[in-house]
Amino acid sequence: MPAVHQPIANSSHANGSATADLPTTVHPITIIPTTQTNTTINPASVPNFFDDLLHQIPLPLWAIYTIFAVGALLILICCLCICICCCKEKKKRHQKKDEKINLIGVNGNTTTALVQPDVADVDYGSTEQQRGKLLYSLEYNAALSELTVGIKEANSLKAMDLGGSSDPYVKVYICPDKSKTFETKVFRKTLKPIFNEQFSFQISKSSLLKSTVVMKVFDFNRFAKHDIIGELRFQLSGVDWNHVIEEWQDLAEPTKLEEEELGEICFSLRYVPTASKLTVVILEAKNLKSMDIGGFSDPYVKVQLALDKRKWKKRKTSMKKKTLSPYYNESFTFDVTFEQIQRVNLVISVWDHDAMTRNDAMGKIFLGCDAAGNQLRHWADMLSNPRRPVAQWHSLLSDEQVNSTLSLKKKIPLRHKLPR
Repeated sequence: MPAVHQPIANSSHANGSATADLPTTVHPITIIPTTQTNTTINPASVPNFFDDLLHQIPLPLWAIYTIFAVGALLILICCLCICICCCKEKKKRHQKKDEKINLIGVNGNTTTALVQPDVADVDYGSTEQQRGKLLYSLEYNAALSELTVGIKEANSLKAMDLGGSSDPYVKVYICPDKSKTFETKVFRKTLKPIFNEQFSFQISKSSLLKSTVVMKVFDFNRFAKHDIIGELRFQLSGVDWNHVIEEWQDLAEPTKLEEEELGEICFSLRYVPTASKLTVVILEAKNLKSMDIGGFSDPYVKVQLALDKRKWKKRKTSMKKKTLSPYYNESFTFDVTFEQIQRVNLVISVWDHDAMTRNDAMGKIFLGCDAAGNQLRHWADMLSNPRRPVAQWHSLLSDEQVNSTLSLKKKIPLRHKLPR
C-alpha cells in the first residue's frame, strides 16, 4: 500500500506542479524558437544562393561582372534605338499631314503654274520637283558675228545619285541650227558646281533673231545613260545686246522639241606609254537609229585616228545584220608615241551597211586633245591610268556636229610624197 500511495501522491503532486508551471514552460518552447528561425534563415539564404551560383561558373568574378555590364549596356542601346525609330516615324507622319494641309491653299498664280499649265499631277508640297538654278551670261559681238555663252555656276541641283549628290555638267547648243554642241567639265559629287567656262558660236544677226540658246544640265554616269537634271531655253529675239546679260534662272523640266536620239556606244581605251600602244575595244552599241525599211539596221563601227587634225589611221569592225543593239567586243591596236598621243584625236563613227547603195552614217563621237566634256574626260582618264583599260558609254552625235567641231583635213601624206 505505501508503494501504491506514493506514486499516486507523487503523480497528484506532479500534476499539480505541472499545471502550475504550464504557462511558463510551454510559451518559450513553442513560440519563440519558431519565430527566430523564420526571421533569420530567409535573408541569409538569398546571398548564399547567388554566391553558390557564381562559384559554379568556371570564370573569374571580374569576367562575370564584365559580361553582365556589357549585356546591360546592349539592352540600353536597343531601347534607345527603338525610341529613336518611333520618333522618326512620328515626325514623318506629321510632315505628310502638313504637306497635305499646305496643298489646300495653293492657287494657279504660282510660278510653277505659269511654267507648267497642266498642274493636275504636280505635288507642290514636295521638294523633289526642284531641279536647281543656273547662272549664265550672254554676249554678242556684231562686228565678229559671234555669240559668247558663259556657264558660270549652278546651285541647289537635284540629287540624282544614291548618295544624295550628282556629277553635273552642262551641254550648250543653239537651235534650230544645232551645228555645234559644247560641254563643260564634269564635277564629281556636288550640287553646286562652279564652271566658269565660255563657248563661242558664229552666227549672223539675222539668224540670231530666230535662234534659241539651250543649256542642259546632265548627271554624268560612266556605265549608263546620262540623266538630265534640267534645262534652260533663252530666246535671242528682242534682246538688247548693248550690254552683257548675266542672270540666275531656275532649271525647267527638259523637253524633247529637237532632240534626236542617235543611240549610244560603249568602248574602252588603253594606252601603254612604254610600248607606245593605243588599244581601242569596241564593246557594244544600243538604241541605234533605224535606217532600213524593216525597222532595223546593219551597223558596223569605224575607228579612225587623226593627227594634228589630219586623217591618219583607221580600222573597222565586222557588220552586224538586222539589229539596233549590236555587240562587237573587237579590239584594235595602234602605234602611237607619247609625243603623238598629245596631238591625236580618236573618231568613232557608226555606219549602216547597204549592199546596193552608199553606206549611211548613223552617228559619230570623237575624243582627244580637241574634245570637250565627257569625251575629254574619258581621254584624260585613259592618260592618267596607263596600262589599264577605261570603258565608258557615249551618246552619238550627228555627223554634221562632229565635222563642224573637228574640221578634219585630208589624210597625212606619206613620207616619200612630202615636199622637200
